[in-house]
Amino acid sequence: MLSLLWLLPVTLLLGLGGVALFSWSVRSGQYDDLDAAAYRILDDDGPPGPRRDGSRRDGPWRDGQESG
Repeated sequence: MLSLLWLLPVTLLLGLGGVALFSWSVRSGQYDDLDAAAYRILDDDGPPGPRRDGSRRDGPWRDGQESG
């Protein structure tokens, strides 16, 4: 019985904390655009080639070097 007196307030506090965090995330716009992240992977970054610093966009495996 004593454990119920301890567990009940802890459970209520955790539940209210979860509801508060969820309502904060909804108000701050975390769930406004759920599809953009899924389509962002499909965007083209442009053709591979030299960068401004002279390095190449493809990795060291393209130079004939083996990884590992």
